[in-house]
Amino acid sequence: MFASVNEQLEVIRRGAVDIIPEDELVRKLEQSIRKQKPLRIKLGCDPSRPDLHIGHAVVLRKLRQFQTLGHQAILVIGDFTGMIGDPSGRNKTRPPLSLEETRLNGQTYFDQASKILDREKTRIVYNSDWLSKMDFSDVIRLSSKYTVARMLERDDFEKRYRAGEPISIHEFLYPLAQAMDSVALESDVELGGTDQRFNLLVGRDIQREYNQEPQVILTMPVLEGTDGVQKMSKSLNNYIGLNDLPNDIFGKVMSIPDNMIYKYFELATDVSNESLKDIRRKLEDPAFNPSLLKRELAREIIRLYYDESSAAEAETEFNKVFRDKSLPEDMPVFTVSEPRYGLLKLLTESGMASSGNEARRLVQQGAISVNQVRLNDEKAVIDIDKEIVIKAGKRKFVRVVRKP
Repeated sequence: MFASVNEQLEVIRRGAVDIIPEDELVRKLEQSIRKQKPLRIKLGCDPSRPDLHIGHAVVLRKLRQFQTLGHQAILVIGDFTGMIGDPSGRNKTRPPLSLEETRLNGQTYFDQASKILDREKTRIVYNSDWLSKMDFSDVIRLSSKYTVARMLERDDFEKRYRAGEPISIHEFLYPLAQAMDSVALESDVELGGTDQRFNLLVGRDIQREYNQEPQVILTMPVLEGTDGVQKMSKSLNNYIGLNDLPNDIFGKVMSIPDNMIYKYFELATDVSNESLKDIRRKLEDPAFNPSLLKRELAREIIRLYYDESSAAEAETEFNKVFRDKSLPEDMPVFTVSEPRYGLLKLLTESGMASSGNEARRLVQQGAISVNQVRLNDEKAVIDIDKEIVIKAGKRKFVRVVRKP
């Protein structure tokens, strides 16, 4: 049923930052093989952001690897903890969500995560099932098992405390509540990003307090976005979404800095370790063109979330638009009735910009062209005889058609 410990470790170690402690993981794997019993692998999900991207996929893919090795994947939808708001990496209190909002977001999260996980073999649970049953005396007893000094060892709490920024008491309860998830599920291993390291360690401590064998924690790196600098984030517009269309994925991958190619291959694809060595060798060769690897990377990512034909079609379309300077065959159409439009109004109403401010910023950055002519004047007025094509940035097009 299970591969050898060494074979499993080779898979588990790939891309991981911390395995704490690894000798305990070895012992758990040995026991799992001996008893022919899968380990319980827990991943907590924050339902405050239901739109997933390949940055979120880094830890989800590690959970899938555990599934492939024969272990039980448990996806914990934090509908109850979502009402607290995870303070990890935050410099201020996050606004809490209602239980209804967290449940709805949680279902959306699972639907997208199922592009990576084996849906039929994933156990999905909501932590309100046990946390909502705790009364105030239970919370007091739980709080007594951890000190304020230990809480302030957490990097973001310490920075906020030193800066005189407020820390609400309920934020201290978040890592304790997450730890109770581990107790309720008797988890053997908990996964998370490096920004979750403190919370995962609290889980080990609280499991001991409840006379359980503590979980091993495994952290994965935080993936930078397409800018190669900031953490991948929808709000920073540097993300590759799991629901992005193949053409968009291909174009976004081609825009990443060369120094991110290896990391994306390692964390966002299923290429073999031998292939990773070959990729590193190519990147170290000054005569090698990195764009060839970016094309391979884009195809690999599209294959994961779509299929081979979608990857090939996306590359063909990319060649048309960017290498051959052609317009894409399939672009949205926006119909107008007036013969003249202000540029900013046209950009917002056609959906090329989400707001007037964004439209103004795109024009000022030189990102807007009309019929392949770049426009830098935000006060420009556009004449629309029959139709025009607007391009925003490198990949966004719209055909504007005037009603006869």
